[in-house]
Order: sequence, then C-alpha cells, then structure tokens
Amino acid sequence: MLDKYSSVSFDDRGRRSRSTLELFALLGPALLLILVLFGGGLLLALWQALGHLAQSDTTAIDFKHFHNVFHDPDFGTSLALTFYISITSTCIAACISVLLALALMRWADQSRILSFALQIPLAAPHLVIAVSILLLLSPSGFLSRLCSFLGIISSSSSFPLLVNDQLSISILTVYVWKEVPFITFMLLSVLKNMGSELIEVGATLGSSASQRFRYIVLPFISPSLGAACLIVFAFTFGSFEVPYLLGRTYPVLLPVQAYKKFSDVDLTARPEGIATGLIIAGIVIASILLSQLIINLGRKRSPLS
Repeated sequence: MLDKYSSVSFDDRGRRSRSTLELFALLGPALLLILVLFGGGLLLALWQALGHLAQSDTTAIDFKHFHNVFHDPDFGTSLALTFYISITSTCIAACISVLLALALMRWADQSRILSFALQIPLAAPHLVIAVSILLLLSPSGFLSRLCSFLGIISSSSSFPLLVNDQLSISILTVYVWKEVPFITFMLLSVLKNMGSELIEVGATLGSSASQRFRYIVLPFISPSLGAACLIVFAFTFGSFEVPYLLGRTYPVLLPVQAYKKFSDVDLTARPEGIATGLIIAGIVIASILLSQLIINLGRKRSPLS
C-alpha cells in the first residue's frame, strides 16, 4: 500500500519536473533576449558610471561619480520628492482600490459596467493622460477658462496652481487615476476566490461590517494588496514622462534629474546621470523582488491554498 502511494507521489514529482522543464523551454528564448538586452544594458551603464566612457582613457574602477551623486545637495531633495510622490500616490490608489473592489463584489449586477469603466484608464498611456491633465488643470486650461466664463473666478490667473505645483497634485492625479484599476483587479481576483461564505458566517455571529473587513477580508487581500502596492511604487518611482511634463523645474524627481544630467552638453556630467539611473533601477528592482516575495508568502499562508 505504501509502495503504491510512494509511486504515485514519485509520478507526480516527475510530471511537475517535466512541466517545469517544458515551461522553461518555451520561455527560454524570450527570457534570454530580455536578459541579454536588459542585463547587458545595466552592465554597460555600470561600466560607464565607473568612468569608462568612449572619450575617456580611464582603465581603473572609480566610484567618484556615485560619490558625487550622493553628495549632491539636490540628490537628497529629489530623492525625498520622488519617495513622496510614489508613496502618496500608492497609498491613495490602494485605499480607493479596496473600496472599489468591495463595491464590485457587493454590487454584482452592476459590476460589468464598473469593470468596463475601470478598464478605460488601463488602455490609455501615461503620457496621454499627462497631456490631458495639463490641458485640463493648467492655469490656461479648460477648467480654468470654464470657471472664468461662469464667473467663479475673475480671471485665469486666479485659478489655483494645480500643474507644476509644490504638492505635485497633477502628478498624483495621473498616477492615482492610472493605478487604481490595476490594484482593483488584483484584489478582485482574491475576493472572488475567497467567496462570501466566511463573510456571511461572520455576519451571522453578530460581527459588524468593520469587524468582518478587519478580521476576514483584510487578511485575505493583504498579500495581494501589498504586492500590488510595491509594483505600483516601483513603476511610479522610475517613471519619467509624467513628472517631466507636469512637475516643477526645481526640485525635480530623480528620473528627470538623471535625464538632465545624461543629456547635458557637458559630457563629464553623463556618468553622474547614469549613476543616478542605476540607483533608481536598484530601488525599482528591490521593490519588484519584494513584491514577488510577498506574493509567494501569501500563497503559502493562504487558507485557500
């Protein structure tokens, strides 16, 4: 009897190993291409950040460009501003996404219409939304002219500054509007797998809505919510086009600072721009790896697994 079960277990392990090998065989060419292009680009960037440029005769490894970046007074300001925008937009998007996911689960009849509305931002590129926000919220934009026409404000100059502003409201608006559907759909997949039985049991036992959310729903969605937030944080932290178009000229976000240094007419500033980009890439990669770790831990600890 034990031999029978051990043989079945061995066959299962054999099938899993064969399926894994087949999966790697199918994905191997694409993964190799990504590894060569992405990994090779990072290695080349690191080589140039260490001072090995085409116009330079340097052969020794030199970390002076990383030293200059970290000791640049503008670096700390740009880093703090980048963290502020990434963390703030991620937290706002996460709160809205949790409410939307619960609403979509509760109002199942209207969920198709709401799901379709949520899919619209996913199809629009960030640059298109940034341009739309610029035309809508700028002092000479549509909303300002409409308020002036209706007599709400005396002139366009009286309209509050929402673009290139100190609080980066326009940048936050773009990120929140784009990332809410992504987090919402990730949470919906978890909530659908959870079902409504445990929530109904909690209601039968007399727990309030806040208690059911805190002790039943939140533990189920926490791994997916944390992983989605880290992915959104990584994307917003490394995004360039939105802060370049809607952000202030000073201080700038780290991706904009890296681009300006890399495109400077002074070629000696290029290694510092590359070093700044590598710092951004390191933070982004760490966030993505941490999100994958959270997903794997959530799968192992999930009661439904």
